[in-house]
Amino acid sequence: MFERLSNSFALAQSSWGVLRRDKQLVVFPILSGIACLLVLLSFWAPVIFGVGVERMFADGKPEPWVYAVIFAYYFVSYFVVVFFNAALVACALMRFHGQTPTVADGLRAASLRLPQILAWALVSATVGILLKLIENAHEKAGMIVSAILGTLWSVITYFVVPVLVVEQLGPIDAIKRSASILKKTWGEALIGNLGIGLFMMLVYSPGVLLLIAGGFLAANGGNMVALGLAVIALAVIYFVIAAAVGSALQGIYITALYEYAAFETVPQGFEGDTLRGAFRSRDG
Repeated sequence: MFERLSNSFALAQSSWGVLRRDKQLVVFPILSGIACLLVLLSFWAPVIFGVGVERMFADGKPEPWVYAVIFAYYFVSYFVVVFFNAALVACALMRFHGQTPTVADGLRAASLRLPQILAWALVSATVGILLKLIENAHEKAGMIVSAILGTLWSVITYFVVPVLVVEQLGPIDAIKRSASILKKTWGEALIGNLGIGLFMMLVYSPGVLLLIAGGFLAANGGNMVALGLAVIALAVIYFVIAAAVGSALQGIYITALYEYAAFETVPQGFEGDTLRGAFRSRDG
């Protein structure tokens, strides 16, 4: 386990190296976040302020029409997230092949996969609404079952986005392909999240220090309050940027594992030995 964690941390460092060379990859998570916020406001602001929260629920449960709104919201949100993730994956693949991608290149590549992205968003929204129904079926057991099924869904669809971008498969075939690639990694892909998590702890550290310093200055009162609040605001901005960096690293990491698993080629910027360690057999 320690060896796998160390290996995934090394892969996270390689992903960081790719991101340092192609800093524009951070733009995609930022655009995705802004678009998701706009989608959230466009769907729920009219409902909340137009219809009213009290009319959305009956006996503590959502009205049937609310599920239709939730489904539509899920569909548009998943489309936005997958579209920008696909653009990030496309740019990462270009870099792995020695090209110098631009944001426009990524958006263009994602646009060419609109049918696959739309189909996948539809499937994801359907799964999302089913999990929501299960969650609301029973207050405690429903939440547990929904959480377990949601985790399993996230696991088996781990490689779906690069599969959609490269292999242009339909949703069902993309799920099967993702699951087959996941088997080849023997859990490295999932443990890799811990490696990236540890790496991101280092990235978040300056923001934490800024937050502590800002809180200390604000707590002193007097003329230091304004300075403290300014430092806290700076820390919040730093955390937003760091979150975008983490999302970009995740996309690069997944794409690198997919590239090696699907084509047995070492992506530019990664070490062959480190990647081979991600695809050892169980007995190895």
